[in-house]
Amino acid sequence: MEGHVSPVGSSHTFLPAAVLFRGPVEPLVFLANFALVLQGPLTTQYLWHRFSTELGYNGSRHQENCGNQTADPVMKEVETLTSHWTLYMNVGGFLVGLFWSTLLGAWSDRVGRRPLLVLASLGLLLQAVVSIFVVQLELHVGFFVLGRALCALLGDFNGLLAASFASVADVSSNHSRTFRMALLEACIGVAGTLASLLGGHWLRAQGYANPFWLALALLIVMTLYAAFCFGETVKEPKSTRLFTLRHHRSIIQLYVVPAPEKSRMHLALYSLAIFVVITVHFGAQDILTLYELSTPLCWDSKLIGYGSAAQHLPYLTSLLGLRLLQFCLADTWVAEIGLAFNILGMVVFAFATITPLMFTGYGLLFLSLVTTPVIRAKLSKLVSESEQGALFSAVACVNSLAMLMASGIFNSLYPATLNFMKGFPFLLGAGLLFIPAILIGVLEKANPHPEFQQFPQSS
Repeated sequence: MEGHVSPVGSSHTFLPAAVLFRGPVEPLVFLANFALVLQGPLTTQYLWHRFSTELGYNGSRHQENCGNQTADPVMKEVETLTSHWTLYMNVGGFLVGLFWSTLLGAWSDRVGRRPLLVLASLGLLLQAVVSIFVVQLELHVGFFVLGRALCALLGDFNGLLAASFASVADVSSNHSRTFRMALLEACIGVAGTLASLLGGHWLRAQGYANPFWLALALLIVMTLYAAFCFGETVKEPKSTRLFTLRHHRSIIQLYVVPAPEKSRMHLALYSLAIFVVITVHFGAQDILTLYELSTPLCWDSKLIGYGSAAQHLPYLTSLLGLRLLQFCLADTWVAEIGLAFNILGMVVFAFATITPLMFTGYGLLFLSLVTTPVIRAKLSKLVSESEQGALFSAVACVNSLAMLMASGIFNSLYPATLNFMKGFPFLLGAGLLFIPAILIGVLEKANPHPEFQQFPQSS
C-alpha cells in the first residue's frame, strides 16, 4: 500500500524497545473494562445524587417507600437530567473518537499494536483523573464530558478494542478465531462482573471517591503493561506517519475496492449486523441503571451492583455456551440462538416492575453475547493479515456510531415515554434485533461455505 514512510526512526522509538516478557493482550482488556465498569454506574449514580441535591429531591430510592413517588415531577426532572448528561458524554466521546480511533487503528497495521494500546490506556487514565477532580472538588458535571472527549482523543476504549481484536487476529488460525474473539470478550465480562459487585458495596460503605481512585491505579498498571509487557503481534512493524489520509483510505478501500478474495456485500452487511447488535446492547445498558434507580424498582447501590454484575455475566456464560454449541452447530446458528435469547431478555425488561422479574431478564441474556464474536471472526476472515488493523478500526468506528445512536435513541426515548410506557425502549431494542438475525441468515444462505474463499491466516 502506498503512503509516506518516515525516513528516520522506527516504530520501536515510540516506546521503550525492551519488554519484560511477551504478554498477551487479554490482561489489558480485563483491566480497562474493570476500570470502566467501576466508574460507569457510579457516574450515573453520582449524576443522580448531584441533580437530586441541586433540585431538593429527597425521595427514597428503596422499594418499601417507592410506591408514592410515581407522579413526583421533581424525580422525573432528576431522571431527565441524568439521562441527558449521559447522552452529552457519549456524544462528546463519539465526535472526537470517530476520527481518531479509525486513524489509529489503521496506523497500527504499520507501526504495530503496542503504540495504540499505550495511547488508549493513557486516554482512559486521563478520563479517570478528570472524574476524580469532579467528584472530589464538586466541579460542574460538564467536566465529565471534557474527560470523555480527552479519552477519545487518544483512542478511547474502542481504539484499545480495535488493537486487541486485531492482535488476536494476527496470531490465531481461521479455526480458532471465533473462540479467541469470544475469549477476549469474556475478559470484558469477567472484569465487568467483578467491578460491578465491588462498586455497589464500596459506594454504600465509603462514597464515590475511592472507587475512582482504584480505577486510576488499575489504569496506571495497565499503561505500564502495554508499554513494557505486551508482546507485539505485527510481524514487521515499520515507521510511518500518523497524520496522513492513507490510513483512512485503507479503511474505505475495504468496502469499495473489489477483490476476488472477498465480498464487499458480506463486509457491509456483517458490519450493519454488528452495528444494530451493539446499538441495542449499549442503548439498553445506558438506561438500565436509571431504570433500576427510579420507580417502581427503586434499587439502592447494592442492588445496582448486583444488576450490573448480572449484566456482564453473559460475557462469561456466552463464552462457555459458544464453546459447547460449536461442537454441534455452525457459528451462524450459534449467533441466531444468541439473538433469540437477547430478544427475550429485552421483552422481559420492558415489563419488569419487580426485582425478581428484572433478574429473570438478566438470566435470559446468558447467551446474548455469542453474536458479536461470531460476526467479528467472520469479518476478520474476509480480509488479509495486513488489513486486520484497518478492519477492526472500521469496526471500532461502527462501534462508536452505534454507541452514539444508542445514546441518542434510548436516552432521548426513555424520558419521552415515561408517562405511557417506561419500558418501551427495551421493546424497541427487541424489535431491532430481528434485523441482524435476518441478515446473518441471508448471508449464510448466500455463501454457506465462506472459509473456502478466505485469506490464509497465521496459525
